[in-house]
Amino acid sequence: MTEAPSQGIREVRVPDEVVGSRTDAFLSDALQISRTRLQRLLREGEVELHLPDGTSRAPRKSEPVEPGWRFRVHLPPPEETHLVAEDLPLDVVYQDPDLAVVNKAPGVVVHPAPGHPSGTLVNALLFHLRDLSGVGGRLRPGIVHRLDRDTSGLLVVAKTDRAHLGLAEALRRREVKRIYRAAVWGHLDESPVTVDAPLARDPGNRKRMAVAAGGRRAVTRARVREDWPAAQLLDVSLQTGRTHQIRVHMAHLGHPVVGDPLYGRGGHRGISGRHRRWAEELDRRTPRQFLHAAELAFEHPVGGERMHFRAPLPADLTAVVRWVRETTG
Repeated sequence: MTEAPSQGIREVRVPDEVVGSRTDAFLSDALQISRTRLQRLLREGEVELHLPDGTSRAPRKSEPVEPGWRFRVHLPPPEETHLVAEDLPLDVVYQDPDLAVVNKAPGVVVHPAPGHPSGTLVNALLFHLRDLSGVGGRLRPGIVHRLDRDTSGLLVVAKTDRAHLGLAEALRRREVKRIYRAAVWGHLDESPVTVDAPLARDPGNRKRMAVAAGGRRAVTRARVREDWPAAQLLDVSLQTGRTHQIRVHMAHLGHPVVGDPLYGRGGHRGISGRHRRWAEELDRRTPRQFLHAAELAFEHPVGGERMHFRAPLPADLTAVVRWVRETTG
C-alpha cells in the first residue's frame, strides 16, 4: 500500500462497508493521517461535505457517515515548525521507513515547551531522522507517546502519518506493551498488584497530577523484581498512559518512586529501625527518579509484524543497583 499524499486536494467517497462510522475516524483512516491532524483540518474549514442532493456543508467530526456522501479535503503543506535540527546525541535502537525506536537519555525533555525551546529529543530527531516535519503535530513531530524528562528508556517515533495513526490507535486500544523498571520505597503488600485509580491535575499545584474521582481512568500493574532492605525493584506495566501515571500511582499506594522530587521527596524518612541508615544512603546515591522504560512491544503499524525491544538500565541507575547488591549480598 502506498503512502497517501501529505498535501493537496483529496476527494473521498463513503463506501458501503463503513456507513455509520464517525466522520473523523473514517477520514483519518481513508487519508492515512492522524485523527488529531484530521480534527484540526475540520476546525480550520479544510474539509467540505458534498451531499447526494447537490448541497455541501462543513461536516461535524462525530457525525456518522452516510451512503452517497463525498468529502473534499484540502491537505495544506506541513506548517513550519520553527524547530531547529540539532546534532545532539541520539541512541537509535531501530529504524525503518515508517518508524524509529530510540533509547532516551535521562535529563532530556521530549518536545519543546516553555523553558525548553531547544535541546529536546525532537530537536535531535529532526537532525538524525530528517523526515519528521509535519508528522504528528507542529511542535511534536513524530511523537506518539512521551517520557518525563528524568525518565530514561524506550520511545517509538513515527516517521509517516500512516505509522503515527496506527501507533496512536494501538496505544488507545492498549495494544502497546510498555514495561518500566522502578525502585520504590518500602514493600508492596502483594505482588503482582493492580492500581486502577483515575488521575487529574492537582487543583492545588498544576505541575502535579493526583488521584481524583473525576479524572481519566488510569491502570498500572506492578510486580516485584527484587526485594531490598527498605525498598523494592519493580517491573511496572502501563495499561493506560496518563501524565506521571506510575509516579502518582506508586505514591498513592504509599510506595513512591525512589528519587522522585515531586511525589517521593523524603520518602526515606518513612523508614525506621535498622534500615534507616541504609535508606538514607540509597536516597543519597540515587541521582534522579528511579524510573526506566525497559521494554516496548507493538505490532508494526504498516508491516504487521510483532516487534519487541529491550533497553538495559543506564549507567546512573546501574550504579545504584550495584551498590544495593553489594550492601545486601
